[in-house]
Amino acid sequence: MRIFTLLSVALGLIAAPLAAQVALPRVQLPQVGPVLGEALDDLDETRAALRRTADRLARERLRAIDRLVRRNPDAIELDAEGAPARRGELLVMDVSTEALGPAFGAGFTLLSREEIEGLDMSVARLGVPAGLDLGEAQLLLAQLLPMAKVSADNLHFQSGNANGAALAISAQSSASTAAPVGMIDGAPGSSVKVTEARGFAKGAPFPSNHGSAVASLLASAGASNIKVADVYGTDKAGGNALAIAKGLGWLVSSGSKVVTISLVGPNNAVLERAIGAARRKGVVVVAAVGNDGPAAPPAYPASYDGVVAVTAVDGKRRALIEAGRALHLDYSAPGADIHGRNAKGKRIALRGTSFATPLVAARIARAMGHGRSWRSALDEEAIDLGRKGPDDTYGRGLVCGTCKGR
Repeated sequence: MRIFTLLSVALGLIAAPLAAQVALPRVQLPQVGPVLGEALDDLDETRAALRRTADRLARERLRAIDRLVRRNPDAIELDAEGAPARRGELLVMDVSTEALGPAFGAGFTLLSREEIEGLDMSVARLGVPAGLDLGEAQLLLAQLLPMAKVSADNLHFQSGNANGAALAISAQSSASTAAPVGMIDGAPGSSVKVTEARGFAKGAPFPSNHGSAVASLLASAGASNIKVADVYGTDKAGGNALAIAKGLGWLVSSGSKVVTISLVGPNNAVLERAIGAARRKGVVVVAAVGNDGPAAPPAYPASYDGVVAVTAVDGKRRALIEAGRALHLDYSAPGADIHGRNAKGKRIALRGTSFATPLVAARIARAMGHGRSWRSALDEEAIDLGRKGPDDTYGRGLVCGTCKGR
């Protein structure tokens, strides 16, 4: 605030007409040069601080990936792009089992053929030959099958902190007319009521704090008929692309019209195709931009075409400094100074773009339930923040600005 005040005073003095200055009483005017210099120095310090924060978040992201791989060498390894994925497995599309001959000749094995419910997709899971790491095998398989889409089974991570201090509080209820909502995450605890939860990972559905918080925020913002695809369970390599695609297919086939995904990961061919198939069936997919900071790579699935990408603000409507980025940005919503429920049903403080995303999804579902264009409804509600019009920090504006969770 001090910076902008100083700039306003200084620029106002510079721009004042000469005649107006002459007509004023003879007073000692402040020296403009030092005032502007001090303000610009402050701006430079602010920019430098933001750059340091972005660099720190980027380093923390890489360290977190390294720790994950080191702690789970039996389940996770890096793909050809350096992104974590399920160990020893590759996913292949656009090729028949018969056409996999060159891969079999090189030592790859067919683990399974996955027909993804609701999305008209078929994916072959191939085992990697002994002696090859995942990245090497991925590059070799792409050469052996040039007409196929080859990808690792990349992992995706929850984009928010749902481990805040808990406080017992009575549950609230919210009822409204809204289109059915699907959620891809961990499963909620029993105290957070949803219509159905189904598992797509080892040990799933298994209650998680993150999934419970997201589900409680959906309900608090007016969503109803909430179905949850648990893609984590107790699986060390949970949150993988194939599990997300299968969970999305189930949600689409079971009638969800809006699907919220508070997970982030790298660009993945299988997940991209799954989301494209869901969108062609009229489903709106909403996703978080993540919390790895502005220097991180673009977040997926938020960056896929047509996905509603969501960032977060705090209680003072300031963009979260740790918010990541996507190739496009649609809306912002509260992602700090709000509360949700953990797996035990306790009220906890939340922070992250994970928790802004279900608020936007609930608003979309409510608009669809009332037969409205969801885009028009959200644009009408959105509060323009930052520079006038859509921007890369707040998108088209703040949605659900008064939402505080439950």
